[in-house]
Amino acid sequence: MTGGTGAVRFDLPETDTFTRPYWEAAAAGRLLLRRCRAEGCGAAHHYPREFCPYCWSEDVVWERADGRATLYTWSVVHRNDLPPFGEHVPYVAAVVDLAEGPRMMTRIVDCPASALRIGMPLRVTFRNIGAGAGEDVVIPVFGPEGEAES
Repeated sequence: MTGGTGAVRFDLPETDTFTRPYWEAAAAGRLLLRRCRAEGCGAAHHYPREFCPYCWSEDVVWERADGRATLYTWSVVHRNDLPPFGEHVPYVAAVVDLAEGPRMMTRIVDCPASALRIGMPLRVTFRNIGAGAGEDVVIPVFGPEGEAES
């Protein structure tokens, strides 16, 4: 993928008809996940899929997540040769447990790595990472609960 300068970027998502609602919601400051509506299931999942990964039903809908999570695990990345990640090292790559149940890969922001603890409460915030395909791209990231959204 390329940014506005024509340089290859590996941080821009590929948006298609199916994922467009997710990225549009992120740009508006909302985190979406998918919820199964099949009788007896009702599971939420993330990353977005067109079917339920638990019961295989195709009766799934977008649902707004409340934005709360807890830290499951993390790693501090000190080297990444893929543009533009190298410009941001060190950064914290993490897996969080969303309040609705699913796990999500993300970045931790506004918190030193030394302060991270498994199970610590987090809140979603959104970061504009620049232009992709002629429009700005906004991604969900997480910071400590109680921090102001940016």
